[in-house]
Amino acid sequence: MIFIKTFKLGVRITFWSLVCVCALTASTILANDYPEKARLFTRSLEFDYVTWTVQAIWQKTLQQSVSLDDYLPAPRPSEIVREYLKVESQIAQLEAEIEIRYADPNQAGKEAVLQELHKQLDQRRRIKNVLAPVAESTLQEQIGVVLAENGLAFLGQPLPPVLYHSTPLPTALIISPRETIQQDANISLSADMTAGDMSVLEDRVMRQLDVSALVVLVGGVGIYPTMVMPTSDLAWLADTVAHEWTHNFLTTRPLGLNYETNGELRTINETTASIVGGEIGNLLLKKYYPDLLPPEVIQTPETEIVTENEGTSPPESNEPEEFEYRKEMHTTRVRVDELLAAGKIEEAEAFMEQRRQEFWDNGFPIRRINQAYFAFYGAYADVPGGAAGQDPVGPTVRALRAQSGSLAQFLQQISWVTSYQQLVDMVKDKPK
Repeated sequence: MIFIKTFKLGVRITFWSLVCVCALTASTILANDYPEKARLFTRSLEFDYVTWTVQAIWQKTLQQSVSLDDYLPAPRPSEIVREYLKVESQIAQLEAEIEIRYADPNQAGKEAVLQELHKQLDQRRRIKNVLAPVAESTLQEQIGVVLAENGLAFLGQPLPPVLYHSTPLPTALIISPRETIQQDANISLSADMTAGDMSVLEDRVMRQLDVSALVVLVGGVGIYPTMVMPTSDLAWLADTVAHEWTHNFLTTRPLGLNYETNGELRTINETTASIVGGEIGNLLLKKYYPDLLPPEVIQTPETEIVTENEGTSPPESNEPEEFEYRKEMHTTRVRVDELLAAGKIEEAEAFMEQRRQEFWDNGFPIRRINQAYFAFYGAYADVPGGAAGQDPVGPTVRALRAQSGSLAQFLQQISWVTSYQQLVDMVKDKPK
């Protein structure tokens, strides 16, 4: 009986995995030849999704067939999630301390200290390995319950079922033309690249192909089971798991199938997933972990639209103006778009480097800002401002959500969108 149950679960997980792997693979092959040219530099560095998926399917099949959380008293699963996150935090702290100790040239007897730290780290990792299957299973079930409560389920079960695995994530090489901001390639690379490795690869690709390139860190990948970066932040984790589930949901629908058709549809996809992830993650915390809810952010008209204040002067103040990340990044993107539209590529690139240094000086250590940076981060437009600049796509997605009666209605309707104009028409046709 256990064998039959395990076999059925394995078949179901494998089916969704194949669907999502095919979609993910297709998403890196675009109409131009940038991906294949770039792979002259990346083939030996590319991430092996097939091996990772096979291993993850096996782990999840065993986890789902055993259902360890069924054998625990009712209050225990959530407590195990909390303990798992606590251990994850301890691991991060130990790793940071070990790195500092290694770099300290003046500490006497640091070998003994490092040996003890490594011993503690190994112990925490063993504990994490024991807790992880139950913690992941519990969060999957809890997110599934929240999705079902919000109308995003069939016969009480979200489709696909919520499955994720915390793991070191691949990095991604993003390529954009220099003359405009546009993602022309997204190639998944090894998870263990150093900042130096990233810079060397970017410089080679930019020099040889005359493009803008950037290797970015990602928090999740919409393969199946979905990949999620290890973290001790439950709010971020729940948001990301729900975000990647949304990509899985969209994979078999027109919006997801057309993810790479153009930049507008990619932005619609990512903004939609970010909206769903944020709402479902917040609802999960309210239901199961209310003490971990982050403070609410009160939206004001000033946070919705970032514009220059024409014709008036700000009130005088002796206090230095606070450097607001999203506002400053919005301003940067708008100016870059203006320079590129005027054909001033070198001036735009010099301006982006100048701004990067300003961000760095104000506590935001960004390694590189270029056209590829905005091509990647500008697609996540669920919050006003930021790297999207004045791109109208994100605000239109947010407008549809605001006009929708429920999250399920919003997701079902937008999942059939195949063009930005269709989305605009949906918003226009909504009753006021």
